Amino acid sequence: MLRDLWFLNFSTLFFFLGISVLNPLISPYAITLGAEPFLVGLVAGVTSGVSLVSKLFGGYIGDRGYRFHAMFLGNILGIISGVFYIISAMFHSIFIFAIGRAIHGVGMGIFFPSSLSSAVDLAPKGRVGEALGWRGMMFSLGNIIGPGIGGFVSDRFGFVSAFLLAILFSIIGAIFVLAVWREVGEIKFEKREERSGYRELIRVFFITACLSLFFISVAYSGVVTFLPALYKVSGLGQGIFGLYMMIMGVSSFLTRVVGGRSADRFGPIPVARIGVGMILISYALLVKFKFPPHSYLVAFISGAGFGLTYPALQYMALAKLPGRIRTMGSSIYTMFFDLGMLSGQVGLGYVAQLSGYEGVFPVVALLPLLSLLIVNIPVIWRDKNEN
Repeated sequence: MLRDLWFLNFSTLFFFLGISVLNPLISPYAITLGAEPFLVGLVAGVTSGVSLVSKLFGGYIGDRGYRFHAMFLGNILGIISGVFYIISAMFHSIFIFAIGRAIHGVGMGIFFPSSLSSAVDLAPKGRVGEALGWRGMMFSLGNIIGPGIGGFVSDRFGFVSAFLLAILFSIIGAIFVLAVWREVGEIKFEKREERSGYRELIRVFFITACLSLFFISVAYSGVVTFLPALYKVSGLGQGIFGLYMMIMGVSSFLTRVVGGRSADRFGPIPVARIGVGMILISYALLVKFKFPPHSYLVAFISGAGFGLTYPALQYMALAKLPGRIRTMGSSIYTMFFDLGMLSGQVGLGYVAQLSGYEGVFPVVALLPLLSLLIVNIPVIWRDKNEN
């Protein structure tokens, strides 16, 4: 069982390496294809938009007993998208590149829900939080090292070499999916879960986890979108924010398993309180300390907070759902992250238009407080599913 879980974790690592290796390249590559600023933003955002919609399909097919099919297909679509990227370079076509980005978005939407729900299903009894923590570490590791690898390869060998590397990572991810698929077959559900319907997603613990995730995602989007913009207009280089993100990523990586194991031992709500509380404190500090070196302390505290919060909220949302509907639950839960990111970019962009980039951060500082209040709702209502 543990070996199967680690095959699943490695498939997650390489799938997201295939995505994150491209993150620092999308905008520069689109510019080399002649894209204007608006089109650059549109091409950069098409993956997230398509992923948001395709997650519903990914959840549906996962709950029909095709979870490993979905994860394998997600990697195959990653390979196909890489081929489109290479063709776009051959024909110098932004349109072909955008098609590749859309295909990658479909792959993300199909892969992610089954990957998350399968981690819960394959976890040893009493160690669901820990399993989610380890999976989260793979996700974090991919996002820490992927951009660095992609930037280095593209600078040294060109964009096409980075696209080939993304294809290679997707191939390795597909191989790991096949390995666990061969051992497990398809995940079986208990007879009492066979008739579980999506109406059972209307549970206090699931809804509150989704809403809590939404508000911290809005806050996160404000920081990752407008802090680098503030640095840019202040005359600072891009590497300043790159180091901020690296510190935050490493800090989150180090606390993921701690958050998962603590959720197993103490329950998800106490761990989420601590994690969201750390995010609240860090973003309150960011109002005053926006620039390095003090901002790097903010990055460390917030990263540790996210590392504790994400496994706890995933546990809270998914662990007690019937297996038959868990993949759709994973889809909807992760959609709240996407919705938070989009809402933050649009809503806080309006704030920035009115008050300047610095005016965004007092609003950002308040959002984790809403998340902290929401995560306690099951306790206030004495929801037996969480006690």
